[in-house]
Amino acid sequence: MEFFDSHSHYNDEKFDEDREQIIQETYNSGVTKFICAGYDIESSKESLKISNKHSFIYSIVGISPNDVPESLSEVDLMIEKIENIIKQDPNKKIVAIGEIGLDYYWNKENKDIQREVFIKQIKLANKYNMPIVIHTREAVDDTLKIIKENIVNNKGIFHCCPLNRELVKQGLELGFYISFAGPVTFKNSKNAEEIVNMVPLNRMLIETDSPYLAPEPKRGTRNDSRNVKYIAEKIAEFRRITLEEVANATYKNATKVFKIINMC
Repeated sequence: MEFFDSHSHYNDEKFDEDREQIIQETYNSGVTKFICAGYDIESSKESLKISNKHSFIYSIVGISPNDVPESLSEVDLMIEKIENIIKQDPNKKIVAIGEIGLDYYWNKENKDIQREVFIKQIKLANKYNMPIVIHTREAVDDTLKIIKENIVNNKGIFHCCPLNRELVKQGLELGFYISFAGPVTFKNSKNAEEIVNMVPLNRMLIETDSPYLAPEPKRGTRNDSRNVKYIAEKIAEFRRITLEEVANATYKNATKVFKIINMC
């Protein structure tokens, strides 16, 4: 049984002391593919660097809503820098644009810039025939409005998807995948079972969002991709199916949405 962690941040400084050790231990544990996600220029460069060192790691690059520039005049230059990273990827390890989207929890004063950066990165994804990986927090209506008004050719994933019925319902209708992370295991996630059961098994991914959001029973510790099994176990419990069924389905779905041909 193999697992695919569809979103992690091994480019984060929290892994500086033991990055290579954790990556190898993760692979040996049965997590045989994972995505390293960028969120700004430097982390996107680092994501590509890490993925080029390991055949089983893939990269996504982009500007998150929490890392947008301070003014609209800087947006085009930042997008150009992300595009330059894509152009420096001869091994085709970059498999999506992300994480991108809207976050009105941390940032309420720059909504116009967030929306502009989101839309321009959708266009960038379409230019390079890639899916997108969406971060959305307390911005459901605007997120859905943007992806309805700006067609995403290769769709993509709602990463660490908020447990919001309308977001999940409309996201599925629009052709996106739903990725579940540590919060589905939290004891205070009262509607987690309902939301998990809303998502067809063939449209579901699992992720850790390492080093953040460690699932139960590891909550409060530094997260890493080995913990993706706890998310899969909780989904199996909610859906009353086997862990292997969840692992196999989510692995297959991730390779499909990210267009990863090699199934080693």
